[in-house]
Amino acid sequence: MFNEIYELIKQYDNIIIARHIGVDPDAMAASFGLKNSILLTFPKKSVKIAGTGSNRFGYFGKYDKPEAVREHTLLIVVDTPDTRRIDGIEELTKYEKIVKMDHHPFIEKFADVEYIDDQASSAAQIVLEFLNETPMLMDNMIASQLFWGIISDTNRFMYSNSITKAMHLTADLIKKYDLDVTKLYASLYARPLQEVRLEGYIAQNLVLTENHVAYIKITDKVLQEYHVDAASPGNMIGNFNYIDEILVWIFVTEDVKNNNIRVSIRSRGPVINTTAEKYNGGGHKFASGAKLKTLDEADPLINDLDAVCKKYLKEQGVENNED
Repeated sequence: MFNEIYELIKQYDNIIIARHIGVDPDAMAASFGLKNSILLTFPKKSVKIAGTGSNRFGYFGKYDKPEAVREHTLLIVVDTPDTRRIDGIEELTKYEKIVKMDHHPFIEKFADVEYIDDQASSAAQIVLEFLNETPMLMDNMIASQLFWGIISDTNRFMYSNSITKAMHLTADLIKKYDLDVTKLYASLYARPLQEVRLEGYIAQNLVLTENHVAYIKITDKVLQEYHVDAASPGNMIGNFNYIDEILVWIFVTEDVKNNNIRVSIRSRGPVINTTAEKYNGGGHKFASGAKLKTLDEADPLINDLDAVCKKYLKEQGVENNED
């Protein structure tokens, strides 16, 4: 299938790349790594990235603002399993051909060519495999971007789906392009002081249920007080892993700019993506998100996840909330 995708890229002079709402480093890596490789391989092509950018991840590059869709345009959607989560793309029918490259569990078929590997560690890994297995070109910048994506989505190879294949691919990438890993880690994990202070606020104000669900609702007033944007809480949710009393944790954030409520969910055992799908969201078994209209709509989601945790604890032989 990689050859089929390569032939489509070769065929189209106008290409737009899209990814999911609530951008993260993996989506950025897959988008920019693919764009830059296409331009390196085919310098005369027009390649734009759709969607809202993020100041937090500015080291990947600047987002484009694609003009009106031209005739004979190819759309490539990365790191996104369904149409409702594609950022910056409204009418899929305007595109002559659509390609999906994704590592989430299948939800919806919307592309002409769909490459899905839900065992891959990241969308960046899929793009890396695509570049390795076709005549597409790569340089140090592209290798660095894909490194960021793999490292971010595997949390430095701590997740089971990152073992072996992703580690071997990344090791080869480091060796071939002589990557300065220390410098790349510094770019990926550096963050402003105001985000650290917000993290302290979240830790102090998490609500914990009897079934080990921790949640917080973060209003726009709080975001303004800490001088951060609505993407900031989701950027730090991984920092709350490995807390003894917490199985599932949920950050509910008011996003005034986009007139919605962002929900980031993580788990240390209970499967959460099927619940997220009920609330205009989805994702992986242990890392998902959702989009709501009001803060109050988060309450049923929290209750459902609490029930999921209660069932999980019972199945694990933990009764009456005893650890």
